[in-house]
Amino acid sequence: MLKILLPIDGSDNSDKTVNNFIRLLDWYKQKPELHLLNVQSPLSGNVSLFINQADINQYHQEEGLKSLQSARGLLDQAGITHQFHITIGDPAEMIVRFAVEKQYDQIVMGPRGKSNIQNMLLGSVTNKVMQLSSLPVLLVR
Repeated sequence: MLKILLPIDGSDNSDKTVNNFIRLLDWYKQKPELHLLNVQSPLSGNVSLFINQADINQYHQEEGLKSLQSARGLLDQAGITHQFHITIGDPAEMIVRFAVEKQYDQIVMGPRGKSNIQNMLLGSVTNKVMQLSSLPVLLVR
């Protein structure tokens, strides 16, 4: 069975990608195994000096669940089973590392995520994933 990783950042664009991907599922001979991934940015500075690691982990877990909530709801409404994962680090690097380590067959992403200004100035997470990934990346508009 095809294993697909769908990175989710909690943005409207993320939801649009999920909705459009749901419509494309008929392309696949058999329903793929679908996994959502949210990558949380590490807390900056010396936060760990003031907050214990368990609280930091809980914060990332809660924020990740919030970011995944809408996409999970869309998939549930469509009757599509899925799993979800939350990790911490640089989004593009973590998406590619996670996909390789867990042996996904394909990464499905939208052309842009949360910040359009950042995309123009720095290059988007999607562009970076496409550069770093040895796996096929399907862009869904």
